[in-house]
Amino acid sequence: MKKMFASLLALSMVLVGCGSGDGSKEESKNPEIVMLTDKGTIDDKSFNQGTYEGVQAYAKENNIECTYIKPVDATTDEYKNSIDQAVRQGAKVVVCPGYLFEEAIYEKQTEYPDVKFVLIDGNPHDASYKTYKTEKNTIGITFQEEQSGYLAGYAAVKDGNTSLGFMGGQAVPAVMNFGYGYVQGANDAAKELGITVKMKYHYTGGFSATPEIQTKASSWYKDGVTVVFGCGGSVGNSVMAAAEASDPVGKVIGVDVDQSSESNTVITSAYKKLGDAVQKALASIYSGDFDKTDDGSIQFRGEQNIVLGAKDGDVGLPLETSKFEKFTEADYNAIYDKIVNETVEIKNNKAAKSPADLKCENVELTVEN
Repeated sequence: MKKMFASLLALSMVLVGCGSGDGSKEESKNPEIVMLTDKGTIDDKSFNQGTYEGVQAYAKENNIECTYIKPVDATTDEYKNSIDQAVRQGAKVVVCPGYLFEEAIYEKQTEYPDVKFVLIDGNPHDASYKTYKTEKNTIGITFQEEQSGYLAGYAAVKDGNTSLGFMGGQAVPAVMNFGYGYVQGANDAAKELGITVKMKYHYTGGFSATPEIQTKASSWYKDGVTVVFGCGGSVGNSVMAAAEASDPVGKVIGVDVDQSSESNTVITSAYKKLGDAVQKALASIYSGDFDKTDDGSIQFRGEQNIVLGAKDGDVGLPLETSKFEKFTEADYNAIYDKIVNETVEIKNNKAAKSPADLKCENVELTVEN
């Protein structure tokens, strides 16, 4: 009982509201839209923040109250408690970013049929993974992160980098897809150039910035790695700190959103349009399209599990802020078109169990524990 009371007390603390959008701590008394954070923080400059900024943008434009809740622990039980708390606060829409919410939403979508659920990076299923079901009040949205990662790896090598690093967070599907794409993109670019490149590959096991991550990234730069893909929320901040302190200064590839404003070391970011996807889902919900019978004309509607990628323009690199020296916009458009036309095969975590399974002959891969 004490643990439950502590959890509910923590969850009952209403956090950032959707008032001015200027970073002020305005309380939302009657939030219609509530987002739950995945592992990490709301200001991770990455996955959680990118998703919530989409919620805030739609709410502000349409004069709707919103807020977010940070679950006490990253467990299915606590995610269920958080959903219960959101509904008690009056939520009509609950947005959950991360595949770790799949089991919680699988149960709660049935318990709360009048609440709409937007699940990012996952599809609802039971604990056994044998039964998948997305109810009419729920939509599952996933991205082809391997395509975005591929573009980052391809561009990095074409830009002249021959010693690369991938510093992933926890080995969850989205992070793995980014990493697998990164390896394959680097491999294909190296093959075109007739060279072999080196790559260090590591999962930190979490999404926080830590001294240990910074130390490892620093050792990579000292060993000759010139660019590191920091893929995992605040993990990237540790990589950026290491890059800034290195001599010569290292390069960093950001993730999820354009992270160029975080550090001058960021040369590009492998993004997926989290905010745009959430805004489109919310627009469908509030317009009523979400509940309409599927006639093939509505992309964001209930009972669907949709996958967004290059064909939709929802993954890529932000060329307007990228700091490439050799890799041009024409180069980018050419490889992007190949991905859209599916003339490039890019494996994701379902097609390979580990980076080594990708069998990239032009990448000398070192996986570090």
